[in-house]
Amino acid sequence: MTSPTPLIPSRGLNVVHLFCHPEGTVDAGAVRKAVDDGIAAGLQIVTAAIMGAKADACFMVLGENLWDLRKFQSKIQAAGFKVAESYVSVTEVSEYAAGTPEKILQDRLFPVLPPAGMNAFCFYPMSKRRGDEHNWYSLPYEERLALMRQHGSSGREFKGRVLQVVTGSTGLDDWEWGVTLFAVHIDDLKDCVYTMRFDEASTLYGEFGAFYTGLVGTVDEVLDATLV
Repeated sequence: MTSPTPLIPSRGLNVVHLFCHPEGTVDAGAVRKAVDDGIAAGLQIVTAAIMGAKADACFMVLGENLWDLRKFQSKIQAAGFKVAESYVSVTEVSEYAAGTPEKILQDRLFPVLPPAGMNAFCFYPMSKRRGDEHNWYSLPYEERLALMRQHGSSGREFKGRVLQVVTGSTGLDDWEWGVTLFAVHIDDLKDCVYTMRFDEASTLYGEFGAFYTGLVGTVDEVLDATLV
């Protein structure tokens, strides 16, 4: 069997979030093998048990070669998980990041996940509004830059409590960004999102999709919680 030519971003990593329900009998051994094979291929795989009815489990997968992410998805589906919702994106450096230290930029392009001690998990997609009254893209760059700096300042209040991973999805999925939050406590997620929504960048210009909340765990912990 020939291997396809790798499909790699010019900068950063490919990312896919797979939100799944068990469909019939799930082969737990096949799920473990899919994760082990993915890690051996150089993927980072974050497993989370999801609360509520939107999904039971999430596999957040990051890697250079998009073919490897696609193969992982196929293995998870073959093992008995049905993908109820998904999100495709890439890690990126914001256009408003001029002057940011190089180490921070590299951490955004090549995050190492999951962060230790942060097992509360949340994902949501978002876009900037293009409404008749408030259109983010009609603002001058300098004004957008000032608003994003204010937004970033609010986020830094949660350093040590919340890690935010923002991935770009314009042209790749239905929204412009995917936001993944890891936190020490579940209410840290609530406090962070609530606080940052008071910034003008969010209050006037933010539009948000569905939220998925859960618990980061090992593959066995997630399977134990979702396959009862």
